[in-house]
Amino acid sequence: MSPVVAEARSWLGTPYRHQASLRGVGCDCLGLVRGVWRALRGQEPEEPPPYRPDWAELGGRELLLEALGRWLEPVALAERRAGDVLVFRMAPDVPAKHCAVASGADRIIHAYWGRACVESWLGPWWRARLVAAFRFPGE
Repeated sequence: MSPVVAEARSWLGTPYRHQASLRGVGCDCLGLVRGVWRALRGQEPEEPPPYRPDWAELGGRELLLEALGRWLEPVALAERRAGDVLVFRMAPDVPAKHCAVASGADRIIHAYWGRACVESWLGPWWRARLVAAFRFPGE
């Protein structure tokens, strides 16, 4: 099993908390990825700026894609695999704002409002919104 997937699975059940990144205490989707980074790579290379739940609808820039691109390796969607970070655009005309860790060909680990950190099916609804994939360096 990928070390990224193993670490992400250790976050399952962590309550959803906007902007949080503490396993067992609270996280959002970005907080999960940040926590996996800390567990496997050490200190985060940059702190995210404060962000509101609706930040992508208001900002217009692809801040999530830009930040992930600074520290993770871009991967073609057709070549994604377990352990990769997947990024989703929730509506066609807004920046991408949700991320998850691929845990298999059709499974993702993610945290989102109203839920905890969960492992779920990468079904048609999520696939239609998938816009980018990134890999942790050296994975």
